[in-house]
Amino acid sequence: MEITRLAPFLEYLDRVHERTRRIALRIPPADLEWTPQSGKFSFGDLVRHLATIERYMYAETVHGRPSVYPGHGRDLADGYESTLDLYDRLHAESRALFAQLSDARLAEKCRTPADTPITVGKWLRAMIEHEAHHRGQLYLMLGMRGVETPPLYGLTSEEVRARSR
Repeated sequence: MEITRLAPFLEYLDRVHERTRRIALRIPPADLEWTPQSGKFSFGDLVRHLATIERYMYAETVHGRPSVYPGHGRDLADGYESTLDLYDRLHAESRALFAQLSDARLAEKCRTPADTPITVGKWLRAMIEHEAHHRGQLYLMLGMRGVETPPLYGLTSEEVRARSR
């Protein structure tokens, strides 16, 4: 998938964000800082990371500015509502910054935090893949906690199998 036009990208970004948010809302508030293993991301860390990496790394670098990623700690948002508010607020800020891009900018280069030049459209695609990766972690961790999760696109694998020939 090549990102060459801004409007369809923004629509897609909104749908990706909504799918991730739907799963984040399944996190039991009491489990927000639960982690499957010491030293690994908690649910809260993942939500804060998605919020801050989108806003302070991707939304900055596509405008030719350096990353100012502050991490994902509880100092940024502590507690369930605060963490979800951070996720929504920083996504809105990021989306507004992405909306300032032109279609022409999508074909230009920006620099990653590793100082690697990359086409802005490819960098935005990497951002979507990054979010999908962490959304998968949320699904897995929720399963480990016994929390039922909705299918991503409408049917479970069992329902697809039952409807298949």
